[in-house]
Amino acid sequence: MSSVDHYENFPVASWLCPPRLRPAVVAIYHFARTADDIADEGSADAASRLATLAAMRADLLACTTPGHVSAQWPHVFKPLSAQIRQHAIPNQPLLDLLDAFTQDVQYTQAQRRYASRVELLDYCRRSANPIGRLLLHLYGVDDPAALVHSDAICSALQLINFWQDLSVDIPRGRYYLPSNATLAEETAFARHLMLQGSPLVHTLPGRGGWELRLVVQGGLRVLDKLEALDSFQHRPVLTGLDWLMLAWRAAWM
Repeated sequence: MSSVDHYENFPVASWLCPPRLRPAVVAIYHFARTADDIADEGSADAASRLATLAAMRADLLACTTPGHVSAQWPHVFKPLSAQIRQHAIPNQPLLDLLDAFTQDVQYTQAQRRYASRVELLDYCRRSANPIGRLLLHLYGVDDPAALVHSDAICSALQLINFWQDLSVDIPRGRYYLPSNATLAEETAFARHLMLQGSPLVHTLPGRGGWELRLVVQGGLRVLDKLEALDSFQHRPVLTGLDWLMLAWRAAWM
């Protein structure tokens, strides 16, 4: 379902995305994916990762204000700059994403653990919710209720991503499960958030609304699998049969 390089359990810039918005969605995705990889991948030490994220922040500011963008990430900032100009994309959500990736590095370096769900949701506010708000901006949706629903869906997706990646994150020194919380409690909370935000599927027009239906149903299906799987050992994967189920459930939303 995805047109990007990394495996995803949720559709990203799929054929359901309106063609006029697809370049902007892909540009935003590659910006976020590149920054996430800087924070996560490879063998660089924390200081190097933080310095590289700071350089990426400088390039982002340079492409949204009069300035010079470095040649370090031409595949990211050339298309992103064009889409920022074409769609008047605000830079604060993009800066928020960089803040979240910087926090990832700092937490790993300090071997910190999120103390509470409130603290974890504050991280989601910068790591996930900006993506939804950027997409709503592209669709021309700025209704306050829609923003609340979008934040709920995006936070749910971020939490689901945490719970499905425990087998990968814990060896890296990232333990997102809040202190004194069980996985069952947190997956139930993620489901609550997803359902709380699901009315947004009726707000987005046309194909965008259908793609969002698949995203919501994909998240709920991953939660189904998490409840039946030990995610401390294995990452759930959506199969072809699952996608058929998602299409059926999406049609009935």
